[in-house]
Amino acid sequence: MGILSKKDAGLIKDPLFDNNPITIQVLGICSALAITAELKASIVMALSVMFVLGLGNVVISLMRNIIPSKIRIIVQLIVVAALVIIVDLVLKAFAYELSKTLSVFVGLIITNCIIMGRFEAFALGNTPWKSFLDGIGNALGYGVILVIVGFFRELLGSGTLLGFKVLGDPIEKTGLYALGYENNGFMLLSPMALIVVGIIIWVQRTKNKALIEEA
Repeated sequence: MGILSKKDAGLIKDPLFDNNPITIQVLGICSALAITAELKASIVMALSVMFVLGLGNVVISLMRNIIPSKIRIIVQLIVVAALVIIVDLVLKAFAYELSKTLSVFVGLIITNCIIMGRFEAFALGNTPWKSFLDGIGNALGYGVILVIVGFFRELLGSGTLLGFKVLGDPIEKTGLYALGYENNGFMLLSPMALIVVGIIIWVQRTKNKALIEEA
């Protein structure tokens, strides 16, 4: 018997595929458009959301029986704001240049619909362990899409991955650039992130017909 039961494993796997927060629930789109021009920023944002959502779900679950229903949203905002402040301070201390790149978008994790949605829909009604798994699963589903979008936008837009030149030198015309390849500057614009997400949604629904909504 594995560490996780089938039901617990589903809390992690479902958001990765059949119930992805971005491609199925259409949540957290703003950050997917704003910070995915670089793969490094996409990875850091994904890890930040995983920390906030995983730990936040546990905190809300532990407090679920003592939070008055009339102020539950305020309590949820305080919890997520505290966790986001921790993330912001850690980034400024250990990755200052990247923190400047992410800028206000780290703070906007507070308003991420995925986080508030999981607090309200799951953590308030389940145990800390299940809430932790749910938080990690949804954060992974969110993060996978960010990383995929960031990978293609940086590769095709800048010819780099994590800042390293992988297609050659566009100035000295080495690698693919020697064959006439040019970086697609449009990939660095936010609308291209939406197009890449749209392609992912199309591929996902092509592979799983059950996800196609009836007209």
